[in-house]
Amino acid sequence: MRYIDFRSDTVTQPTDAMRQAMANAEVGDDVFGDDPSINRLEESSAERYGFEACLFVPSGTQANLLAIMAHCQRGDEYICGQDAHNYRFEGGGAAVLGSVQPQPLANNPDGSIDLDLIKANIKPDDSHFARTRLLSLENTIGGKVLPMDYLAKAQAFAFNQRLKLHLDGARVMNAAVKLGVNPADIMQHFDSVSVCLSKGLSAPVGSILLGDEATIGRARRLRKMVGGGMRQAGCLAAAGQLALDTMVERLAEDHDNAAYLAKRLNEVDGVECDESLVQTNMVFAKFANDYDVLALGQRLKDKGVVIYKGNPLRLVTHKDVSRADVDTFIEALKQSI
Repeated sequence: MRYIDFRSDTVTQPTDAMRQAMANAEVGDDVFGDDPSINRLEESSAERYGFEACLFVPSGTQANLLAIMAHCQRGDEYICGQDAHNYRFEGGGAAVLGSVQPQPLANNPDGSIDLDLIKANIKPDDSHFARTRLLSLENTIGGKVLPMDYLAKAQAFAFNQRLKLHLDGARVMNAAVKLGVNPADIMQHFDSVSVCLSKGLSAPVGSILLGDEATIGRARRLRKMVGGGMRQAGCLAAAGQLALDTMVERLAEDHDNAAYLAKRLNEVDGVECDESLVQTNMVFAKFANDYDVLALGQRLKDKGVVIYKGNPLRLVTHKDVSRADVDTFIEALKQSI
């Protein structure tokens, strides 16, 4: 059975062109710097997005970890949102592996963090406290796009507070498409940026980390330390290259399908969805508090639809979910609820 999978855009399958590129990729030992496909991806990405250097890594989690550890030393601190992926969903890696303390703060409804709140939580220069070194933002966050004027203010704030500024840009391409800007226009505000190639961009594996030469040099050494040094991984980089070259603009289709999904969810009795909150490819549906979403998930799976169980229920559109698939899901939901 073919399943319609709304759990995440991480489930996307590589395109036929990616599979062909992977089969034909030039490869070498990347730890020795000899893989031409990886070198091409790193050099072209740095040039395209306005950075001195780039590093290809196995995952977005590792890209964020390397960025935090490259910017901070043991006993330092990074500030992030309470909802930040690198705080909630990455196994506490910065604290466990880097001895870097997270200081999570409340995210505003639009995903931003109040700059005055950040300022109030920067630690004094005192031996009692961890040293605040880094501010980490996420864009998109929960499907929401951070406004461009906020990014400019955050950049100026970080500079004035002598903080480095990192962007968890796992879905930064979704943000750029939504805003109608070049991704580099978003990235220019940051000292480092991680970009996931295996979500909506549909590559099978990998992320890139962008920054200046010194930061990426430290990150490369740290990548080896945490076991991320790959050998003949050019086949993966070849797919990642196509992801950046050919798959960004089509994200608009995912956004349109998400808006359509939100509209259709409000046709289902017992389901509430605030259509105004749908900005990119994530939709959140709310069920009655006593509703058994676990049982619903099994009934939907029996009908060929897979969801990530929760209330509110997060539904993610991507390359492998069509407009017709949305209609199929709505009918299955009406029959299962």
